[in-house]
Amino acid sequence: MLDRVFRLFGLHGSSFMAFIVSGGIAGGCAVPGVMASRTLRSSRERTATILTIPFMNCGAKLPVFALLVSAFFPDGQAWMMLLITILSWSGALLAAKFLRSTLFKGAATPFLLELPPYRLPTFRGLLIHTWERTSLYLRKAGTVILAISILLWAMMTFPELPETSREQFEQRRESILAETPEDIEAPAEAAAVEDEPKPVGKLRQQLRDVNAEEARAALMHSLAGRMGMALEPLGSLCGFDWRTNVALICGFAAKEIIVSTLGTAYSLGEVDPEESTSLSEHLAADPRWNPLVALSLIVFTIFYVPCFVTVVCIVKEAGSWRWGLFSLVFNTILAFGAAMAVYQLGSLAGYGVKAL
Repeated sequence: MLDRVFRLFGLHGSSFMAFIVSGGIAGGCAVPGVMASRTLRSSRERTATILTIPFMNCGAKLPVFALLVSAFFPDGQAWMMLLITILSWSGALLAAKFLRSTLFKGAATPFLLELPPYRLPTFRGLLIHTWERTSLYLRKAGTVILAISILLWAMMTFPELPETSREQFEQRRESILAETPEDIEAPAEAAAVEDEPKPVGKLRQQLRDVNAEEARAALMHSLAGRMGMALEPLGSLCGFDWRTNVALICGFAAKEIIVSTLGTAYSLGEVDPEESTSLSEHLAADPRWNPLVALSLIVFTIFYVPCFVTVVCIVKEAGSWRWGLFSLVFNTILAFGAAMAVYQLGSLAGYGVKAL
């Protein structure tokens, strides 16, 4: 049914299923979407589909969108999610048209639907296929994926805070504990009847604040933090500061990490992507954030580099590391250009305010 529509953009009707699995209906995953492109017979259409699949709104991007939409577009959340879906589809189809007009020139493949014979699967066959896929994933997870995960963790951890800085945070904790140390062990029932906030609650909150500030300082001092600050002049063209840059760098591992990294960068401690209310309120109250910056970040998140697992899958399905590297570069350039256009044009139009 959609072959004629997809043909306008140089794709095949069978590409539709790959887009849907990847998050065409928000909540999928790009990895099975890339694998679903195996049904395409033409290598040109297949590669163009593989390279544009990451533009779909996979389940890992949804926590980022939910965070920003709830913070800056509370009165039009449904419309914003619809706009995000339209943007992802439009960007994917236009990018596919560009790729088919430049790198993958050639006539479109006629639509041919072949129905294979259907047989009831056997339990033995199920076990064999399950073992093959599980062992394949374990080999990937234990090699390349594990290596890049360790690398990203090291970038966010090292170099560690200087000893003098850690001593200062430790002294602050000790001074808090020295005020009323007996309150920490006080039973909750003893303070529950009082109208005033419990002393133990105050102390724990102060300790959490100190721990969060230490985590933020450590992130700033790490290699990832230094990269974020170094990229700040470039990121400012899209309205991003160093915290957002660090979150986007870490999002290369998995997009939901953007939420937890922002929580650390804003001294809120570890933030669960599914429970990001406090971070949402903090961003909404921050003077450096506004709906235009949020929209710019949404656009950047839609189009920028896919997660590393997807890159590995692209390399395997496309048959060459050059297409994985091409996806990294092409997607990031496209995301930066689109986000910069949104932010700069919006600023010129006077939309850099708290309400759009």
